[in-house]
Amino acid sequence: MDLEFQTIVERYSASLYRLAYSFLGSRQDAEDVLQEVFFKFLRKRPDFAEEYQLRAWLRTVTANQCRDLLRSPWRRRTLPLEEAASQPEPTPDPELEAALNQLKPKDRAVVYLFYYEQCSSAEIAETLHMTDAAVRSRLTRARQTLKTLLGGDEDGE
Repeated sequence: MDLEFQTIVERYSASLYRLAYSFLGSRQDAEDVLQEVFFKFLRKRPDFAEEYQLRAWLRTVTANQCRDLLRSPWRRRTLPLEEAASQPEPTPDPELEAALNQLKPKDRAVVYLFYYEQCSSAEIAETLHMTDAAVRSRLTRARQTLKTLLGGDEDGE
């Protein structure tokens, strides 16, 4: 493995894993997606002038791989195994994580990219192949759902 590729893997693995986990809700599936993303990177060897272009490409490929996995007929026919590994969870609060897992995968991904990766709505739109307005709409809907799930007041407090 060449040094440049190893550096890219080390630099982006954690954030891409969290993005995949936010889509899929499964450690194993997120790891599989991450592996496929880096295989695609090795096969294509895209050349980017700027670091932000590489980061955007990796996020987009990760999101696309997650969508492909969610559409897979095999995924619909299987049930997830109980996860017994003691790896740290991407979100520290179990109540928040449970609420996040009740969101639709695209809503979870938008929330993750916005709050955990500090992406702008325009960056999220590009990554997830959505319009900027759709991203803002999903964020608003996800916030309302999370507020309800976490027992927030109706009057915004």
